Amino acid sequence: MGRWDDTERAAMVALLRCTPTERGERELVQQLTDEASAVALLRRRLAPVDLFSDPMEEAIAKAKEEIASWEQDGVQVITLGDDHYPHRLRDVFDRPPLLFARGAVLDDDDGVAVVGSRGVSSEGRVITAELATRLVERGLTVVSGLAAGVDTAAHQAALRAGGRTVAVIGTGIRKHFPPENRDLHREVAEHGAVFSQFWPDKAPDKTTFPLRNGTMSGYSLATIIVEAGERSGTRIQARKAVEHGRPVILMRSVIDRTEWGRVTAGKPDVHVAQDVLEAMTIVDDLLDRPKQLEDLLSQIG
Repeated sequence: MGRWDDTERAAMVALLRCTPTERGERELVQQLTDEASAVALLRRRLAPVDLFSDPMEEAIAKAKEEIASWEQDGVQVITLGDDHYPHRLRDVFDRPPLLFARGAVLDDDDGVAVVGSRGVSSEGRVITAELATRLVERGLTVVSGLAAGVDTAAHQAALRAGGRTVAVIGTGIRKHFPPENRDLHREVAEHGAVFSQFWPDKAPDKTTFPLRNGTMSGYSLATIIVEAGERSGTRIQARKAVEHGRPVILMRSVIDRTEWGRVTAGKPDVHVAQDVLEAMTIVDDLLDRPKQLEDLLSQIG
């Protein structure tokens, strides 16, 4: 699409302000893919009712004021029409039309999601830290959700290893959940980036975390699930990753302890790792896939 100007970005914000449902957002994304103009869509939605007012111009002006206030607070506003919208996320069907970010936004960020239970065991915490450290050693970004448990351990280990880490959060970017991760939120933004697809002051609810799991899957090369219960929200990310055609690595405990893990293990491109070494061997094989494809195409050619 190329980088949009300020008016197109404001039109996107205005469109979303009058698109209250998830289904409506998805329809909006499809329309933007086809037409590539938020201004044109907004014009059709907000046609003038008389000669003395233009609701579209008023909506855009209000949206520009909102964007300016967010940017003054250090929040970046990224639309589907911007060149620096994350490229990997752009490829999935349920990509969010708007992202809010703090930190260094990379349009082509090679990251692996490390996620799991909020009530992580001591063993799971050790495994998470080892996985994050090994990913950093390979020059990969550690992606997680800034929640308690596995997410916190993954971000902290990546920071200790001097690597880049990215958080995809289930609240607005001005919120901190859990509250005790306020400082970690700031550290992740300083050494990577924090992303949210929700309005900046949005509080968490039952819909926000499943949506962010889909976004985290879309952002990442692959997802590693360390620990998770039978009803863990992490299973949503596994399902989304399969839908996105992204590899999933399940640590052995997920298979041993959950029925959904055993079912998921039979899906395409889902792998089971007995330990950290095997998980990283799988990651290395995944990273080698583009070269293998290139070699195959050269042989065919």
